[in-house]
Amino acid sequence: MNRLRHTAGMVLLAISLLVPTVALAEESITVMTHDSFDVSKEVIAAFEKDNKVKIRFLKSGDAGAALIQAILSKNNPLADVFFGVDNSFLSRALSADIFRSYNSPLLSVIPDHLKLDNQNRLLPVDYGDVCLNYDKAWFTEKNITPPTHFSDLIKPEYKGLTVVENPATSSPGMAFLLATIGHFGEDNYLKFWKDMRANDVLVAGGWEDAYFGHFTAASKGNRPIVVSYASSIPAAVYYSEKPLEHAPTAAVVSDGAAFRQIEFVGILKGSKKIALAEKFVDFMLSKPLQEDIPLKMFVFPSNAEAQLPEVFIKHAVVAKNPATVAPERIEAMRDNWIDAWTTAVLR
Repeated sequence: MNRLRHTAGMVLLAISLLVPTVALAEESITVMTHDSFDVSKEVIAAFEKDNKVKIRFLKSGDAGAALIQAILSKNNPLADVFFGVDNSFLSRALSADIFRSYNSPLLSVIPDHLKLDNQNRLLPVDYGDVCLNYDKAWFTEKNITPPTHFSDLIKPEYKGLTVVENPATSSPGMAFLLATIGHFGEDNYLKFWKDMRANDVLVAGGWEDAYFGHFTAASKGNRPIVVSYASSIPAAVYYSEKPLEHAPTAAVVSDGAAFRQIEFVGILKGSKKIALAEKFVDFMLSKPLQEDIPLKMFVFPSNAEAQLPEVFIKHAVVAKNPATVAPERIEAMRDNWIDAWTTAVLR
């Protein structure tokens, strides 16, 4: 009997000693993102180790679909932190009142032009310019001058050369539509798109289909012009099977020919782990993660102190004067613009 009591006591002691370890292991936060979010495992592992926490990533479709889920679940949040709201959905996200303000100390190293919420409910993490990309070799072989702006695309010699993404189903497609609205104005952008239809523009459902299904520089397709990102140029070099001195593609970033897409992170109201959520937001804006962004998602880090990889320094370009459309106007008119575009281009 004494031996039995002794054994039972030792078991209880062992359990009591294990409890703190189990509790630490179970401490976690959930980060809701779009499907395209990517970060190196070792970068996340370092944060988890430093903060004795486990990060659970909840990928929830494209940015718009993920945001809708976050809004619908506002009374019972699915996550503590949300990453992936961009400036085309900014007003919708803020008007839904699902984010809490957080004045991260890392905001001091973020350029002011990327900060679009003065209450810091959504903090800028990265940015990229959506614009035309073209296949340099194709234009050289055909002895045709590459495009320098939207107006080139409707010239007779460019008939059947361009593939774009549907703004109703694609984030870069929507950003490119906004670029044309910002450049031509709300009264004139549809004329450009009707001319594009007359010049045999091809509309793909999403970026992957457009770039890897139809773009001559990345597929067996027959379209040497595609809507992509200015930062797709270093990606073409980085992923090349053989070392390249010069990029095979180029980006059109002349005045008003690109739309700057900015992605934000925010802490969801209702999170019961505010301190950890704030640490994670700080981490998102810190150099370790910011310097990981370019070669994982091929966009630019928002932190001005983050060092760019060599392939970005050598091959990436940034639009000096991108087209702009106010987030409030985007929210008010998005559906109307998409419907009008669909009628003009697809019906």
